[in-house]
Amino acid sequence: MRASQLYFPTLREPPSEAELISHKLLTKAGFIRRVAMGIYAYLPLGYRSLEKIARIVREEMNAICAQEIFMPALHPANLWEETKRWDECDEILFKLRDRQERPFCLGPTHEEVVTDLVRRDVHSYRQLPIILYQIQVKFRDEPRPRGGLMRAREFTMKDAYSFDKDEDGLEKSYQAMVRAYKRIFYRCGLRAIPVEAEAGVIGGTENLEFMVLSDSGEDKMLICSSCGYAANQERAERRKPFEEPINMYHQDTMLPLEKVFTPNRKTVAQVTDYLGVSAEKLVKTLIYIADGKPLAVLIRGDAELNESKLRRLLGVPNVRMADPDEIRGLTKADVGYSGPIGLSGVEMIADYDIAEMRNFVTGANEDDHHFINVNWGRDFEVTRFADLRFAKDGDGCPRCDSGLLHLRNCIEVGHVFKLGTKYSDSMNAKFVDEDGVERPFIMGCYGIGVSRILAAVVEVSHDEDGIIFPITVAPYELWMIPIDMNDDDIAGAAECLYSELIQAGVEAVIDDRDERPGVKFKDADLIGAPIQIIIGRTYKERGCIEVRLRRDKKPSLVSAKEALGHILQLRSTLYEELMPRD
Repeated sequence: MRASQLYFPTLREPPSEAELISHKLLTKAGFIRRVAMGIYAYLPLGYRSLEKIARIVREEMNAICAQEIFMPALHPANLWEETKRWDECDEILFKLRDRQERPFCLGPTHEEVVTDLVRRDVHSYRQLPIILYQIQVKFRDEPRPRGGLMRAREFTMKDAYSFDKDEDGLEKSYQAMVRAYKRIFYRCGLRAIPVEAEAGVIGGTENLEFMVLSDSGEDKMLICSSCGYAANQERAERRKPFEEPINMYHQDTMLPLEKVFTPNRKTVAQVTDYLGVSAEKLVKTLIYIADGKPLAVLIRGDAELNESKLRRLLGVPNVRMADPDEIRGLTKADVGYSGPIGLSGVEMIADYDIAEMRNFVTGANEDDHHFINVNWGRDFEVTRFADLRFAKDGDGCPRCDSGLLHLRNCIEVGHVFKLGTKYSDSMNAKFVDEDGVERPFIMGCYGIGVSRILAAVVEVSHDEDGIIFPITVAPYELWMIPIDMNDDDIAGAAECLYSELIQAGVEAVIDDRDERPGVKFKDADLIGAPIQIIIGRTYKERGCIEVRLRRDKKPSLVSAKEALGHILQLRSTLYEELMPRD
């Protein structure tokens, strides 16, 4: 490709709304342009990289015998109503009506559509297993689109769905997909870590997210320094600090319980500031409703309750915080004054941290009052202690005896789920097994953010001059810079080598523009082609061509006659570096 014919409108400065480096560089380098909030157009360079990522995904999906299909982006509401997700996912769905006033949505994911397809055509265990996948645009009405391609309202995704006859079959499909995902990310130049995660609205049992460590990532994960246990922050557990909570009644010096006046002080900050204590010395009493019954959850003042942990502990699909009227009906006080003392008729669940606290502050179940010098065991009883708060940096690892958890920012690039029969049950999708019995399909689903991979690559691979692309996803493998196309010797050598490269199958750009050398160098670095060729003074003086890699910019000089062979070997080495070693 000739740079004089290539549409790559680079910018001097990134757009003012750009927050993440990938958003800044992809826009500045002429890969993407914003059309509306969270909606982007891909220019030639961006689309070439996107298609290369998609090609890698296809190759690895096909290698595990997944079959590519293409499903509609427009979904009828009745399919989503079968699974009750029409209302459950209301906040993220783009909903619309056709001219007959029939409701539709733009698909954020395709579990309903693919299950409907399979239930109509697959009827026997002999037709199983099946893995179907597609690479398609998805739509989610994100409340806060940010980071360019990182969190968009329209994005490109690979979604796959497995249908098996039993749990053993699902396990095989699931593990095949996990292995394929590891290969995909490696080939794209990403070192993705599989971590335990929450299923969210997709549902199911076991699931893994694939995370790429990045200081700018909006997700957080905790990873053990010793055994490698890893989980996202919503899922991460922590080591139980004791075998059994020790009642310190006879061992600690407990101060006398005292009720104090705290006028209009309801929040943790207000109460602790008024009483002159730290948030670590206050215990929040949160009133929740689970399966129609109230319960009290005790959390240290500086911590946040992880509702997912509470749901798993209770074994219920949903929990909710009680509303102000329910709280007053139970505690006889407004929100902000709830406490465990005198609270009867409810289960009292406390986080592990509470077991080690003494002489702490709680609400008094009376407006404008709190208790100080509260101690469990003496002043109230705890039904059970559990891991209820979000894990944090420095917590003990739940899988080994010595490791500590370290909190890291990361980018989610993929997610795999064991769905079980969540969708096949609700949509009556069944097959006939070996014994002639109708059974629901055992399903899995597997997503990769194709467009997010492009952003993630830039986030983890760049410098002050621009993008540093791995050769597998770079829009072009090589960028040639003839210093002066008006010089016949330089132009002739450049055109000759360029012709040889194209014939050898190298994806090359020759920068034949009538621009200053500095502009060409800046654009080459900004765009991030892995191999750079400079033809200039050294060719004129010594007949040598300068070859360098974008990642280190260390030049090497090769004779014009040896240049093609040297470049092809270098190119081959770059690809070999990104081939997974299974």
